[in-house]
Amino acid sequence: MADTSDFRNGLIIKFRNDLYTIVEFQHVKPGKGGAFVRSTLKSLKTGKVIDNTFRSGESVEVVRVERRKYQYLYRESDFLVCMDNETFEQLNVPIEFFGDGVQFLKESTEVEILFNGSEIISVDIPIFVQLEVVETEPGFKGDTATGANKPAKLETGASISVPLFINAGDVLKVDTRTASYVERVKS
Repeated sequence: MADTSDFRNGLIIKFRNDLYTIVEFQHVKPGKGGAFVRSTLKSLKTGKVIDNTFRSGESVEVVRVERRKYQYLYRESDFLVCMDNETFEQLNVPIEFFGDGVQFLKESTEVEILFNGSEIISVDIPIFVQLEVVETEPGFKGDTATGANKPAKLETGASISVPLFINAGDVLKVDTRTASYVERVKS
């Protein structure tokens, strides 16, 4: 157990029967009344962000989590098989832990898995990945000013919207959070 004086950004606490990470907090000492801590918490399971006010000194349960690096190997029905980078032990992780960004994962991509003991809490995938365009309509030189887009299929099978000058074979930087094109990578 700990109290609000132990708060720091990134601390994981048990609150309302769920695990939350502290995104932001502020100790407030008003002229009248008791001090309190205003906080922004993010659910590790749903990603939902909530604001909460704790009384100063209020007890909270701190959860000790372990972050370990794994390598994504392959998909097996509703699971992704990942390998521990240190022990080479393989683990079947339910696909829902990866969120919508799973469509941009290719084999051998490194992911971080958060554990509470042996229970998986969440999986962090890279924010940006580099993927090759395997299928799109041909681009035209100088076609950069219109701001128009076209669909492109990537090597993982995912489709995103890209500028008209992108061609099959180009390698793109893709944001896994928004499923959007960022830039073309120079080879």
